[in-house]
Amino acid sequence: MDINKHFPRALEDEAIYIIREVAAQFEKPVLLFSGGKDSITLVRLAQKAFYPGKIPFPLLHVDTGHNFPETIEFRDQLVAELGVELIVRTVEDSIKAGRVKEETGKYASRNALQTVTLLDAIEEFKFDACIGGARRDEEKARAKERIFSVRNDFGEWDAKKQRPELFDMLNGKIDIGENVRVFPISNWTELDVWNYIKDENVAIPSIYFAHKRMVFDRDGMIWSDSEFINKTEDEIPYETIVRFRTVGDMTCTAAVSSDADTIDTIIEEILEAEISERGARIDDKRSEAAMEKRKQQGYF
Repeated sequence: MDINKHFPRALEDEAIYIIREVAAQFEKPVLLFSGGKDSITLVRLAQKAFYPGKIPFPLLHVDTGHNFPETIEFRDQLVAELGVELIVRTVEDSIKAGRVKEETGKYASRNALQTVTLLDAIEEFKFDACIGGARRDEEKARAKERIFSVRNDFGEWDAKKQRPELFDMLNGKIDIGENVRVFPISNWTELDVWNYIKDENVAIPSIYFAHKRMVFDRDGMIWSDSEFINKTEDEIPYETIVRFRTVGDMTCTAAVSSDADTIDTIIEEILEAEISERGARIDDKRSEAAMEKRKQQGYF
């Protein structure tokens, strides 16, 4: 297997074109930033799209309060380096305001709750376009997504009401109250993202690389030991070497056993993997149509 394959620059050109179209067609765009590799890639693309100027829109992070500390630390460092505006809205505040209710039980997570926090932030700032890092190869519900994905005034997505995108023509016309979720790297694969990170020498959070961590086993997966996860008595923490293939809320993101501590070894590992990167996301396993339902409710 060739791990020295370089990133296809046509994908970068397409993504930069899309980001520039967002700036041209919308009044109040925002880039949804999670601190994961895909949103970090979006930030690099936005830098290149508007160089030598600064990124002309803010970053928005919906913080569940259960994020990996390494991710939050990386987020703050990146924002400080770039001098961009960062808006943070928290699920904790949504809970205190009675907008959502904390889940209970063994599999309790705040991941689904962040949809309400996101929709409230969109309404608060009147964002008309939200740039996200979703890719069609991630999950079957994502494969239906347009690059300009229109949401109604309740933030809901309807697959039957998406517009055709022929000849790279992107239609940003929306009615009052509607907004568009924009996916510039929709046509990329996981390997494309990693090859881009390698070619561009993009910094990423340390948890993507193999490291020692206290973990426990649950449902055939490896979980980071955390006060936010409701463990049972037989779920005994132990130390081992793992890394995270995808980064989300600690309560729904499992680790993988790995010795990959460089970009090259990560790429080699992905080439040999038999499950998708979201195979480590328990929120996708709640039902066969979990992602589709969350998108319909306003998930990015």
